Amino acid sequence: MTSSEVWSRAAAERYDAEETEMSSDAVLAPTLAFLAELAGDGRALEFAIGTGRVGVALRERGVPVAGIELSEHMAAVLRRKVDEDTLPVAIGDMTTTAVPGAFTLVYLVYNTITNLLTQDEQVECFRNAARHLEPGGRFVIEVGVPPLRFLPPGQVAVPFDVSERHLGFDTVDLVGQILVSHHLTRDGDDGRYRRDSSRHRYAWPAELDLMARIAGLELECRVADWDGTPFTQDSAKHISVWHKIPSG
Repeated sequence: MTSSEVWSRAAAERYDAEETEMSSDAVLAPTLAFLAELAGDGRALEFAIGTGRVGVALRERGVPVAGIELSEHMAAVLRRKVDEDTLPVAIGDMTTTAVPGAFTLVYLVYNTITNLLTQDEQVECFRNAARHLEPGGRFVIEVGVPPLRFLPPGQVAVPFDVSERHLGFDTVDLVGQILVSHHLTRDGDDGRYRRDSSRHRYAWPAELDLMARIAGLELECRVADWDGTPFTQDSAKHISVWHKIPSG
């Protein structure tokens, strides 16, 4: 049983409307270019494919894509956009679910690795990616850098969005490496706000690199965004690419 929290029907139905910025050409174009180049002439597998924000668009670029998704409700929204023959999706968790065939690319975007709330499960995610990859194939993760530099002594909360329709802040358990994202979202025009929260296990890049080595993967590159900006100590997130080490 995975520790990941499962998206409800209500959350799945409003997901695309609340993530319009992440679905914009400005965000998607460099993401798709980066992933398509790594996929080459092979197949791509998206862990936690959700409603298909990236997977459907990558398929439209001509890359054969399959997906794994834990929430049947999220997959149902995806299915309204594309049929099973065009983009097959296996319902299950990304640590154990198997998809037939081999892939040149497995990818996991938008902080989704942090949905796995234990180190063991995150290691198994890397192992599952490696099982699906051809020798030399790549595993790509997009994930934020833990915001601990913004925590002065005694403080446990960090705001990440203060706008007219949304207030967002993270609270951090420094011992358990658990971050809880809190959201207050304006729901309609009558002044009401909807409160949501989600738990995440954060990991530093070096810890992810060790997970990769356990799975037989080796770091190829790490950049700060899909445009390839160099990763520095001030980067808010990273795109990391590991390749599968050929056996023998």
